[in-house]
Amino acid sequence: MLYAASLRFSSPVAISRLAKTVMVGALGTFGLIVALNNVTDYNSNFQFVRHVLSMDTTFRGNSLMWRAIPQPVLWHLFYGLIILGEALTGLLFAIAAYQMSARLWAPEDAFKTAKKFVPAATALGFLIWFFGFSVVGAEWFLMWQSQAWNGQQPAFRFFLTMLAVCIYVQQPE
Repeated sequence: MLYAASLRFSSPVAISRLAKTVMVGALGTFGLIVALNNVTDYNSNFQFVRHVLSMDTTFRGNSLMWRAIPQPVLWHLFYGLIILGEALTGLLFAIAAYQMSARLWAPEDAFKTAKKFVPAATALGFLIWFFGFSVVGAEWFLMWQSQAWNGQQPAFRFFLTMLAVCIYVQQPE
């Protein structure tokens, strides 16, 4: 209680903790909304996954078409894994934000412990938005060749934001 009293709202430590908590909460909200959108409007982004995996909008005659996946059941499986990863990323960020907010005025060690899920959420976000979109989608399935179905730039923005917040959150107050 004495520590909380000494941590005035206008202190640099309090402002830093609040900023970190709000940013992590925003990332949690983002991941959960993306997953919710993909569940409630399944077909919109399913078309994206279908086109990327079937490679039907890549350059004509490219010699890597053997990589294409023409089976709809696998399109749904991949899309389900993406949605699950997005939801788990959002959930981990949301849990971290909740724990951080509950320890906003706690001693340094307690607040530091509350941040433990931020790197895990960032790592999962990395797997979805960097590995999934940039490595698997863009390079393996040649998504970069598609004029209509190229999600590299948004995915990179999402992941870079997560990484920047993770780095900031891990800094001492």
